[in-house]
Amino acid sequence: MRVWPQTLLAPIVSNLLYMTVFVLAFAEMRGGGSGAFIAFLIPGLIMLGILNNASSNTSSSIMTGKLMGSIIDVLMPPLSHVEMAIAYIGGGMTRGIFVAIVTAIGLSLFAIYAGQSMWPAQWWALFYFGLSAAMMMSMVGILSGIWAEKFDQLAVVNQFIILPLSFLSGTFYSIEGLPAGLQAVMRANPLFYLIDGFRYGFSGVAESNLMIGVILIAVINIILLIIVLRVLKTGWRLKA
Repeated sequence: MRVWPQTLLAPIVSNLLYMTVFVLAFAEMRGGGSGAFIAFLIPGLIMLGILNNASSNTSSSIMTGKLMGSIIDVLMPPLSHVEMAIAYIGGGMTRGIFVAIVTAIGLSLFAIYAGQSMWPAQWWALFYFGLSAAMMMSMVGILSGIWAEKFDQLAVVNQFIILPLSFLSGTFYSIEGLPAGLQAVMRANPLFYLIDGFRYGFSGVAESNLMIGVILIAVINIILLIIVLRVLKTGWRLKA
């Protein structure tokens, strides 16, 4: 909260700008009019805020601590690797969800203007995919922050892995209009299931098999959690 213009205000403004640009430039060119496009776009932008900010929070926290030498303040106290994992993951999830809530409030103004209701249709999907996304990207941020030795390496992970996967996951478009081969590629992206499931929470309509998404995301999170716990327990790149 001490750097709230960077951690909270910046992503919210970015999402509002995305919405403004896409609505002004493309809404009337799509079938269904601007209202349908706005209702489709809002869940994707909210999820985008969760993905980017949950990852940024944990990776930047660890990276800053390593470069400034303050990581020792985390390693020296009698904290178990499980407690450290809970703390970092909880911090990333908190920022991601907080940004999502405030972003949803801001974007709801567009929905109201377009005469669209954004009241969730399936609360369980909203909570499951939203919290799962925050948890997943928090753990990805932990691993990338521990692996990177300088901010340049961290930027490579964010710009060439996380950002492309986020944008090529159906955030701004429906995959139903894509060629069959490209649809298959999109369905191999786990972030697609997060966004599709989260959008289903609002609209009640999904482009994928929700059960596949639920199971796949749970398996990925379990694997990531095991890796994070192992890395924190051994102190790889932290205690060296």
